[in-house]
Amino acid sequence: MPKIFEYLGILIFFYSNEHEPIHVHAKKGEFESKAEFFIINGVISEIKITAIKGSKPLIGKDLKDFEVFLENYSDKIVEKWINYFVYHKDVKFEKITKRIK
Repeated sequence: MPKIFEYLGILIFFYSNEHEPIHVHAKKGEFESKAEFFIINGVISEIKITAIKGSKPLIGKDLKDFEVFLENYSDKIVEKWINYFVYHKDVKFEKITKRIK
């Protein structure tokens, strides 16, 4: 399970056996959601946040923080996904402690 980011206590990661579409998981405490990236002609056209079967989804402030994070770091997430799953490279973990505005 490569951990790629932590943002305000939300752990953002991939599972090692992931599949397309490109997506990332976000977990804080007992809550977990995933964000799927839809890419058309090399550009992210949509990011869809969904629940994980068997887990409670992120809610409230944590969900909003995750959405803001995705708005600002989506390109880096996709780049890390490609590096890890396509090129089999290690990905660097980044901890972000300041709120994105």
